[in-house]
Amino acid sequence: MIEVNLLPGGKKGASGGGPLAGLVAAFKGLRGGGSGGRGGGGGSAVDPYMAFFAVALSIAIGYIFWAYSGVNGTREELQVRIEEEVQDSTRFADLIERTNLLTARNDSIAQRVAIIQEIDQGRYVWPHILDEVAAAVPDYTWLREVVYAGGDPVQVRVNGRAGSIYAITNFMRRLEASEFLRAVQMDRAEQVPSEANAEDLVYVFELLMTYDTPPIEELQTVPLFDGSLSTQTAAPASGGN
Repeated sequence: MIEVNLLPGGKKGASGGGPLAGLVAAFKGLRGGGSGGRGGGGGSAVDPYMAFFAVALSIAIGYIFWAYSGVNGTREELQVRIEEEVQDSTRFADLIERTNLLTARNDSIAQRVAIIQEIDQGRYVWPHILDEVAAAVPDYTWLREVVYAGGDPVQVRVNGRAGSIYAITNFMRRLEASEFLRAVQMDRAEQVPSEANAEDLVYVFELLMTYDTPPIEELQTVPLFDGSLSTQTAAPASGGN
């Protein structure tokens, strides 16, 4: 069987070499083509198209390998970052869940404390009212009742009897001077016979007033226990309301 080599300057070789065999042959032709020429004896001419093809193919193959290695490196780096982010996400999810649980508990405790404070603030309302009203009663004045008249703020109604209208006005002036009472007004005042003696006339009156809590810095507080008891029991002295 006769084989014909169509590549200029090439040698006969195996028929199944493939494109790499052609690339190798082209490089051999480029390397050995400088010694001859068209009129030379031993060399063969170099095909410029084949040379350009060989150079372009080598550059393309090198770029493909470089790009592939770069993509692999980037993929590995991104995979590592994704794993780190997943771990951080799991850790932060647990932290967020604990934070939400603590926040819910804090809100519940705050609501309970607010209820306790509200109850505690109202604990001393009526002791203050009765103490202030009793301290303001002048001479020739008798009280029949001190009752709750409603509302927020608390309103108080005071019913009583007085020997003169002057005693009533003096009583109102003393109530207005109190730190816990304000807006004292006369709701009723009339002269009636005394229960003990029908010939004596007295004034029946009704006063309406509003309870008001002054700022804490304006109050004068005293310790609940004296010094000796506090020292013996080692209990801290607390201010009274």
